[in-house]
Amino acid sequence: MPFENRNVLVTGGAGFVGSALVRRLLREKARVTVLDDLFTGRRENLPESGLEFVHGSVCDPAAVEPLIARSETVFHCAARNIVVSTRNPREDYETNIGGTLNVLLAARAHGNVRVLYTSSTSVYGNPRYLPINEDDRLSLLTPYSVSKLAGENYSMAFFESYGLPTTAVRYSNIFGPGQDPSNPYCGVVAKFVESLFAGKPPAIHGDGNQSRDFTFIDDAVEATLLAATSDRAVGEVFNVGTGVETRVNELAEILIRLTGASVRPTHTDRRDVDNIRRRVVNIEKTRRTLRWVPEVTLEEGLRRTVEWQRAEAARPRP
Repeated sequence: MPFENRNVLVTGGAGFVGSALVRRLLREKARVTVLDDLFTGRRENLPESGLEFVHGSVCDPAAVEPLIARSETVFHCAARNIVVSTRNPREDYETNIGGTLNVLLAARAHGNVRVLYTSSTSVYGNPRYLPINEDDRLSLLTPYSVSKLAGENYSMAFFESYGLPTTAVRYSNIFGPGQDPSNPYCGVVAKFVESLFAGKPPAIHGDGNQSRDFTFIDDAVEATLLAATSDRAVGEVFNVGTGVETRVNELAEILIRLTGASVRPTHTDRRDVDNIRRRVVNIEKTRRTLRWVPEVTLEEGLRRTVEWQRAEAARPRP
């Protein structure tokens, strides 16, 4: 990877995905700066040394501009998630759209800065066909999906209008070590594992037959780095998933087996947000353009996640 001695900014770098990107970039010997307002991210997610941490928001141009001025690549991960966005659409707008525009404006003002925008498969809503291609019809069902697509469109418009080298990746249900189960906004895998370790049944919203394309964090990071470095990726949008559909009931059964728990799942009412019945993406464009394939199977990824959460639960706290 061509990141050695490269100046890289990761917005939202103290979050789950952002911090995984940071750790990988540090292994690649990049010079990393993190900008994070710590709304959901945690400073403890990051190494204590080897990077510069700036406590600030992408909503503040005065915080964004000087950091981008000295950067060559920006990984824009900062965003309010789907739960926060649904509860507070104005905050979603200000952070996910306004913050993205601040990043793009600063990148344009300071030369040929490469911008990698992290989006979500939530922009597909309830798809008509499976697996979902990047150019399939979009269905915006939440404020979050609206703002993530707006960020994509702004990124592509800055490429078309100003020649700014931008790329967007649409993540599909990323999970893995580093996802904090105590965070109320974390994903279903971390929540299920936490419940099982406590001897409590995992709570499934609805009948559990809803399906998702669960993607291991290391695979997502690899695809993201490739998208940020490939010349063929400029001005393009890529699905980052596995192409494998898994029902939530199946996910719970695998985790019950891996944790050795003796409880059975419970079923509750459907969630207020993200009530999508089926979602699995087509990753052929990503395979072909980036020469990337996911390497970690669902079972292996869940095993690693269980081991990490078990170790974290046993780790002494100060």
